Amino acid sequence: MTLRSALTGFLLVLSSTPLVAQQSPEHRTVLDGTIVLEDAPEIPTRITEDLRRYQNVRSAGLVDWTADGRGITVGTRFGDTYQIHRVDMPGGARSQLTFYDEPARGVDRRPGSDEVLFSMDVGGSEFYQLWLLDPATGEARRLTDGESRNGGSEWSDDGQRLAWTSTRRNGRSNDVWMMAVDDTSSARIVVEAPDGSSWNAARWSPDGGRLVILQYVSITDSRLHLLDLATGELRPLAGSAEEPASWSGIAPEFSPDGAALFVVTDAVDGIRRLGRLDLETRAFEPITEAIDWDVEAFAIDDQGTRAALVVNEGGIGRLYLMDPATGEHARVTSIPTGLVGGLEFSPDGTRLGLTLNTPQTPSDVFVLELGPTPTVAGAVTRWTFSEVGGLDTGTFVAPELVHYPTFDEVDGKPREIPAFVYRPAAPGPHPVVVVIHGGPEAQYRPSFSSTFQLWIEKLGAAVIAPNVRGSSGYGREYVTLDNGRLREDSVKDIGALLDWIDAQPDLDASRVAVYGGSYGGYMVLASLVHFGDRLRAGVDYVGISNFVTFLENTEDYRRDLRRPEYGDERDPEMRAFLERISPSSRAEEITSALFVAQGANDPRVPASESEQIAREVRANGHRVWTMTALNEGHGFAKRPNQDLLQELIVLFFERNLLPREIAEAGSPAE
Repeated sequence: MTLRSALTGFLLVLSSTPLVAQQSPEHRTVLDGTIVLEDAPEIPTRITEDLRRYQNVRSAGLVDWTADGRGITVGTRFGDTYQIHRVDMPGGARSQLTFYDEPARGVDRRPGSDEVLFSMDVGGSEFYQLWLLDPATGEARRLTDGESRNGGSEWSDDGQRLAWTSTRRNGRSNDVWMMAVDDTSSARIVVEAPDGSSWNAARWSPDGGRLVILQYVSITDSRLHLLDLATGELRPLAGSAEEPASWSGIAPEFSPDGAALFVVTDAVDGIRRLGRLDLETRAFEPITEAIDWDVEAFAIDDQGTRAALVVNEGGIGRLYLMDPATGEHARVTSIPTGLVGGLEFSPDGTRLGLTLNTPQTPSDVFVLELGPTPTVAGAVTRWTFSEVGGLDTGTFVAPELVHYPTFDEVDGKPREIPAFVYRPAAPGPHPVVVVIHGGPEAQYRPSFSSTFQLWIEKLGAAVIAPNVRGSSGYGREYVTLDNGRLREDSVKDIGALLDWIDAQPDLDASRVAVYGGSYGGYMVLASLVHFGDRLRAGVDYVGISNFVTFLENTEDYRRDLRRPEYGDERDPEMRAFLERISPSSRAEEITSALFVAQGANDPRVPASESEQIAREVRANGHRVWTMTALNEGHGFAKRPNQDLLQELIVLFFERNLLPREIAEAGSPAE
């Protein structure tokens, strides 16, 4: 019986009772219809009250311009989930367009219309369906079958056809489908995925006769093909098994004459550079060879006369404007320093909309006026002003980028690991929370985080977010340093961070906790195994506890996508290695305090991963706090669940990082 079915059975029996407490106050099961807690104590009222302001922070992300270019659509939350809203002027009210219990994701305006395409699942299952919303009537119609997993949608330039990826054929393969949107019965497969990789519609040609197809094998191996829709011919463009390289990361764009693609690849020297790929000769000419950082976003206007790109400079987003005809580009210095995304040119090409996030401000939409030539920027106007719960974000601690030495060497010197350090203003020594990102091919970026600021203020804790080996953003070699049998080298990077913490006079190396989600959850558990004598506590959020059971139980459509990173569990030698390094196989070595949180419907890291590590650690006589949300998947998307999780984490850190008398009386700030 799965964890989800067992919990569901409990709920059916106890459905008439909204809240049931069993066992003692410190060791119990609590059910309120959506949440199951075990071993977690009552949350003091003071914590709920203290956290209220931090939990009322909102943000806004740009979706697109309206068809007439006078307004914008944004994604934001006013209720419990993110929904689609319209804004008609700078600082204007956000008029809500969708009203669902589940978040509206993957939003994309239909070309030539104000109709909006979006995707939505149920309970975090990630079996997304595509919907088309008419903002004039508020009605949305489902375009997909209601059963398969659908995503990666791309509109034809005339807005009449849609291409997307779906598992509809067999529930396992990520095939490319196409339909005439006004006739959903026309849906058909145009590329049948021949293996376990993911095939996606990347871009339509301007004339609608060709479709660029992206075949994703791994973060370092993705390939481009060109599909002729009239003949069905699928012609390779770039990348191969013999010469693996990344030809993805962002969607390609056709040049105005349709003879080439603007693409991003690390094939030249391991850095993701923007360049021009000739469709006939397949020759690639780099454009950003003078910028030694990854290009992470690119957009071109409808007229083909202006383009914009974003470079990931050590975690900071740098915006550039570009002339598509010449490749000339210039950095925009008039916007605040932070993370830049959501690039959308206005329909007439005179303005560039973008989403901007900084350590002191949550995501909001800004509009950049464009100058007389393609690389000249004008004034910047802020269109949305997100609420921050009454917090004075000007006092928020900004992170410091440091590099600490680890166990191996590069060019005869210790390899250095980048990390962002948030230090409280008050004198130390401070307890420390180490936050480890997931992925593992992800990267911690210094974005707005009310959670970090909450820990800093209420716990007096420093927060450190390292980008251990395997992180993206630092070149092709770095992202592969933890693959397969090198897995525990990334864990060693956490050990090196603990050494660095021990050398900092304002940090208390005897009071350190680790926190991480998904793959970061594995890193938390592995750190507790290897460095338990140096760690007080760990929070494992939807994390992997055993690589073999994870690979066997993750959804079919994503299993082959994870094997290049972790290893193939079907190979006996690799299976033995994965079993040996998995935290659930070494649960007796976990003696630090542990809190495990999980969504029951998680298709990526099944709930059984959390269930087994909690069971094994408890079997060794140690208490484990657990929280299971029956209406969530891979991470909590609903605000009540997010709020409860944050309150429990603060209480957990209080009890394990602060002296007993302070923890019992309240946070240092009180």
